[in-house]
Amino acid sequence: MAFKAIRGFKDILPDESPDWVLVEDTARAFFASCGLQEIRTPVLEKTAVFTRGIGEHTDIVEKEMYTFQDRNGDSLSLRPEATAGILRSVIEHKLHANTSVLQLFTMGPMFRHERPQKGRLRQFHQIDVEYLGTDSPLSDAEVIWLAWNIVSYLASGELRLEINSLGCPECRPLHRKDLDIYLQNNGQQLCDDCRRRAKTNPLRVFDCKNQECRKLLLTAPLMKHYLCPGCAQHLGLVLDTLEAFNIPFVQNPYLVRGLDYYVRTTFEIISLELGAQSTVAAGGRYDGLIKDLGGPDIPGVGMAIGVERLLLLLEERQGVEPVDLFVAMLGKDARTELLPFIAELRNRDISVRYSFDDKSLKAQMKAADKAAARFCLIVGQDEIDRDIAILRDMDSKEQREIELDSVVQEVQKLIFHEKDIEP
Repeated sequence: MAFKAIRGFKDILPDESPDWVLVEDTARAFFASCGLQEIRTPVLEKTAVFTRGIGEHTDIVEKEMYTFQDRNGDSLSLRPEATAGILRSVIEHKLHANTSVLQLFTMGPMFRHERPQKGRLRQFHQIDVEYLGTDSPLSDAEVIWLAWNIVSYLASGELRLEINSLGCPECRPLHRKDLDIYLQNNGQQLCDDCRRRAKTNPLRVFDCKNQECRKLLLTAPLMKHYLCPGCAQHLGLVLDTLEAFNIPFVQNPYLVRGLDYYVRTTFEIISLELGAQSTVAAGGRYDGLIKDLGGPDIPGVGMAIGVERLLLLLEERQGVEPVDLFVAMLGKDARTELLPFIAELRNRDISVRYSFDDKSLKAQMKAADKAAARFCLIVGQDEIDRDIAILRDMDSKEQREIELDSVVQEVQKLIFHEKDIEP
């Protein structure tokens, strides 16, 4: 019996890995420019971390989490998102006590039992950012700036930033009261999911994809008409800062997120190239969540980028990761002579590959092509006898002889010149 990967779980193959590295390295470069610190949390948490953090009446908690009991009878879940686990770690280790504002990021797999389709897997990966300890609108805008710049730097096609305010505990109850009445009066026109949501979490009906529900909601009460002065001012300052950053945006009063913890700012970055699974990055403010999880009452704002969806939009695929040098060795004496040079070149940050088996020169040159080697060093018995090596440019096909004793220096000089680096 041949085993296959579980449905919704995907292998990341060697020819795909360079694209993942590009995305991760790009994100790290932007994070470094803003002074973020990396945090890595377990993929497995107590289920209560997510039910209290995300909300018991969200689709994620009700339908999508991988939850099981361990041998001690504790309920555990694979993380469906990163924020709740990061906040658990911040509270547990009192990270908030060391600085007024924590700026954290993480990267890794998340898990949701959804119907697999393009851009949506059961194990998927996110790049996540959390700013904790400030309720300033500038922190909202900076989180959006990070998401927008990472995605727009890498992605092809048209992108759209949509933004909304979900209000706060002061103004949201007024909106909910009127929304409850509207949904009760029109409940017979809602889909089954929305009728359930209307009883447990009415705001979630705005996230429905059913076309009949979406038509009905065009005349529903919108949060934008209920914002208190503080929330209206907060949103205005976020939008002003985005304009100062030259980031285009569209205000979408119907935008909500599938997580209960958001207040005030919420946003999505949408690709017009991806069809149904169009959201590439999303996030918002979650003041009060840390307190709900048993920590101090400090504010926070964050975002997540879906790596698989961003990979679908890459401007240029990276393909096979090239090596600097392939060494074609013919015969035992050539191996004896060249292996110390290979070790020395690798110690000098030059990538080197060679054939582990005794193969013909033709076969080794094919291997050099498959490795996308920039240069090839060829040494056989004749070269050993003459104390030389042949250095071949794999692009131009030009080759020249170099002294065997100067292989390391000559190759280093050539490779670093190609990379425009000082040796």
